Amino acid sequence: MKPIVLLVVIVAIAAGVVDSSGRASGQSDGEAAPVYGVKLPSGYRDWTMISAALVGGPVNDLRVKLGNDVAIKAYREGTRPFPDGTIIARLAYQQVTSEENNKVFRSAAEQRGLPAEQIDKLLAASFVAGPPTNVQLMVKDAKKYASTGGWGFAQFTNGKPDSEAVHKTCFACHAPAKDPDFVFTRYAP
Repeated sequence: MKPIVLLVVIVAIAAGVVDSSGRASGQSDGEAAPVYGVKLPSGYRDWTMISAALVGGPVNDLRVKLGNDVAIKAYREGTRPFPDGTIIARLAYQQVTSEENNKVFRSAAEQRGLPAEQIDKLLAASFVAGPPTNVQLMVKDAKKYASTGGWGFAQFTNGKPDSEAVHKTCFACHAPAKDPDFVFTRYAP
């Protein structure tokens, strides 16, 4: 093989190894969160939805839980503990009243002849996702995170990892959920 062809083949193989190692971890080149070293995964916003939740006062936010392919397969098959490679993302948004929805709901309720009192109750419950507050992650690696039930945690605000103090509280919050592998979220197919 000519030396130039050999060099091209070696460079192509090396590029493939570097590219596949980034994809295998599922994590971006962004800044790692303190304590666990977790990064925001590439493409996480395109993952499958696990569930959604409305959290009342004083937090008042809407939360969407997403899972990578490993997480979704484990949820669907009921696999516990979750296998290594599972990543669960929680996206939180401020809940805001939707005037657009309220206008439509008000019109529909009035057309149905609902009393004003019922219309007001309907409109008081119309919330949508407003500005994002943060993203939280759980990453399963039983060996790397053995001291925290096999999970690494992270919280990002505006794409940047939150403080070390915040990250030191993650496992303590999840510890009561030891039986379902430290995960509170249930799959809503």
